Amino acid sequence: MKLNEGFVIIDFGSQFTQLICRRLRELGYFAEVLPYTVTLEKIKKHQPKGIILSGGPYSVFESDAPQFDILELEKQAPLLGICYGMQLIAHKKGGVVEKSLVKEYGHTTISWSSETQIFKGLPLNQEVWMSHGDIVKSVPSGFKITAVTHNQLPAAMESDRIWATQFHPEVSHTQNGDHIFKRFAELCQAKPNWSANTVGEGLIQDIKDLVKQGDVLCALSGGVDSSVTAMLLTRALGAERVHCVFVNNGLLRKNEYENVLKMYHEIGLHVIGVDATSLFLEQLKSVVDPEQKRKIIGRLFIEVFEDQLTHLPQVTWLAQGTLYPDVVESVKPFGGPTQTIKSHHNVGGLPQNMKLKIIEPLRWLFKDEVRRLGLYLGLPKPMIERHPFPGPGLAIRIIGEVSAESLEIVQKADQIFIDMLKEHDLYHKIWQAFCVLLPVQTVGVQGDGRTYEQVLALRAVTSRDGMTADWYDFEPAFLKKLSNQITNQVSGINRVVYDITSKPPGTIEWE
Repeated sequence: MKLNEGFVIIDFGSQFTQLICRRLRELGYFAEVLPYTVTLEKIKKHQPKGIILSGGPYSVFESDAPQFDILELEKQAPLLGICYGMQLIAHKKGGVVEKSLVKEYGHTTISWSSETQIFKGLPLNQEVWMSHGDIVKSVPSGFKITAVTHNQLPAAMESDRIWATQFHPEVSHTQNGDHIFKRFAELCQAKPNWSANTVGEGLIQDIKDLVKQGDVLCALSGGVDSSVTAMLLTRALGAERVHCVFVNNGLLRKNEYENVLKMYHEIGLHVIGVDATSLFLEQLKSVVDPEQKRKIIGRLFIEVFEDQLTHLPQVTWLAQGTLYPDVVESVKPFGGPTQTIKSHHNVGGLPQNMKLKIIEPLRWLFKDEVRRLGLYLGLPKPMIERHPFPGPGLAIRIIGEVSAESLEIVQKADQIFIDMLKEHDLYHKIWQAFCVLLPVQTVGVQGDGRTYEQVLALRAVTSRDGMTADWYDFEPAFLKKLSNQITNQVSGINRVVYDITSKPPGTIEWE
């Protein structure tokens, strides 16, 4: 797939860098994130129509602040600087950057100058999102200030081939952010050619070019990423060369193994179903630590796949559903260790002695792009629009030991929850919804008798990409009905609570 003639985004460590990439792609332009350590030669190979410099946590004055040769960059393509990117451009081209006596964080009102190219057509005043400590005190020669904040601090500047904003047009809090990126793309004379059909056909051809010999093993989870991966491979190579393995670890939703396996067969995938429920539950007995659960589940998946490989000697490739956010986050702009929030289960942990070559067809795509690609490939909507489901399954939605009894409780409650969401036309308004069984027992009254049973927590969040999330504000009547149904129909639950924590500070899953 031809990935040049789009946009290169140089990442200086901003938490919003991926959003820049997403905004451009949503507008139909290919964009790629590269660390600030990238060489100029590599940028040249991409033949970018435009280059964007992201924000970042540093000050241009710090000795270890990330740098780049702006003079060389602007020879390659027009530039757009954002926050730190604006300050770096000003600093490198002879302007003055200094600490601001007035801190601007969050919502800020700015006013535009009428003498501007990139911001032409925008309202004179608008709300934007700021997050900075330094300011451009005076712009370099050849530049002009084109917007100021209500504090009369520079909010944007431009020259003939360089535009820059102190605010973040990529975040949803900034009004008309998409207009700014669209206008920049037009000034760069870029053509929108990034769509599900062009991406799909390009990826299919890439797979054909790469996998000339040997068969592919593809692990299926029932989720969107692995399903789209399998369909892409099957379209490119034929079902006889793509061996899909769907493992029932006993930690799936109620009836999910049978239902999803049937769906896979209906869409033409060559699927091997492996029921390993007893193996997983036996190994998880008495285990309460979430990280230990994840490691056990990951190890057992490896063993199951290794066993399948003994029956498939023609397999020389392993397919993984790696997405673009995983690729970007694996190349940290500033290097060094980062804290592990939780380990992730996927078949990427397969041992090297398996000697399989890796193929990752979705490694250039975001989650929403994968969904659109799935629809283009003809996957059924119920499969494409499913809520995300964790690799370790319900094991991390049972706080404490996993048992057949606790699994049955969560499966029944989960089905009631999801069915009610669909009944009230709420399922597609929510990014992810699920139940968590707590290791807490409380006193209750059911049928005129005292009970001492477990507490179930409900979790439902809205999100665009899972990086941040807000809890969904249900109507009280909905929660009341849902709680009544669960406590009446699920034996072992006498109390239901609702989680109203956003991400951050919490994560979406509890473990």
